[in-house]
Amino acid sequence: MRTVRAAAAAATVAIAAGAAGIAAGRFASNAALKAPSGRPLPTEPRLTVHSTAAGRITLTRALASLRPGVYGLSGDGSHAVVGPVLDSAPHAPDTVVRRLERVTQGTLEPGDRAWLTPGLHIGDPGTALGLDHSDILVRGELGALPAWFVPAFRDTWVIAVHGLGATREHPMNVMEFLHRHRFPVLDLAYRGDAGAPRPPDGLNHLGETEWRDVEAAIRYAVHHGAERVVLHGWSTGATMALRTAVYSPLRGRISGLVLDSPVLDWEATLRALAAARRTPGALLPLAVRAAQGRTGRYGDRVHADHGPVDPDRLTVPTLVLHGPDDTVAPWGPSRRLAERRADLVTLHTVRGAPHGAMWNADPTAYEEALRRFLVPLM
Repeated sequence: MRTVRAAAAAATVAIAAGAAGIAAGRFASNAALKAPSGRPLPTEPRLTVHSTAAGRITLTRALASLRPGVYGLSGDGSHAVVGPVLDSAPHAPDTVVRRLERVTQGTLEPGDRAWLTPGLHIGDPGTALGLDHSDILVRGELGALPAWFVPAFRDTWVIAVHGLGATREHPMNVMEFLHRHRFPVLDLAYRGDAGAPRPPDGLNHLGETEWRDVEAAIRYAVHHGAERVVLHGWSTGATMALRTAVYSPLRGRISGLVLDSPVLDWEATLRALAAARRTPGALLPLAVRAAQGRTGRYGDRVHADHGPVDPDRLTVPTLVLHGPDDTVAPWGPSRRLAERRADLVTLHTVRGAPHGAMWNADPTAYEEALRRFLVPLM
């Protein structure tokens, strides 16, 4: 009897441990599969505002606050734009002074907690940039998708697709540049975004199913006069663009891809986001397996358009903007893609930039690389 009771107790412990492991894996996988739009990724540290003065802001000294370039600074109810570090400005050893470009919402007070974000603009293209635009609806497979359309002269449209932790406000960083070069811009909100249909399972599939909303945007563009489109995506939006170019029946309308911080290894991205939530290393494989089970990446629902994109199937010129300081989407796969398809893929390396912020680190160099890429496609 003692042996039977001991075996039963051991089995109970094993079942409980297994259930706890499954629950922990599901929780850890939420860092990517339930990343809310417009909220910082868990890799982004909170910074304390120490003081503000005319054209200056003092923040906690950290690797994030020392980044080169220009960024949004978001807090609870506030948003500002901060420029380069002002090394010559007086400051304490544990602080950093940056140029304060403008406060676009709320106020910044000493003691406020905030985080840097790639998004400089809030609102819409009219209120933020003074650009004429239309609020439109794109018919997607799950329902109507809100989008902004900024008209211009050319018959090649740019379809802009934001990524993890961002909203369709993020592509406004390059919207003025595109408008100056007379590209119509369609800036899309896709499934899971505010105002867009909710995915049936409530999960972000890291581009694997969301790309069909990009296909819907191409269909809209062609119906309304576009001869060709360039897909410009950030993060998982870049992944969506790449998948669309390979799998969509409308891929013949795509004349080029611009991939900023593309998520080409979703397992590495999921592990990075889960680890940033302080998930113990031993549980990270569980998070990956949980994500596989929850999204159907492997198993009964596997389709031809699931899994990694085969670089050999890429047929259009592609500009990849990425760098080694991206801790969310490692740039190794981007380098390998550029090496494998040197006939079509150009890699513009950006150093010192976090995920989705290649433009922020050096807007001038980014836009020059973009200009050189787009000129032959005009």
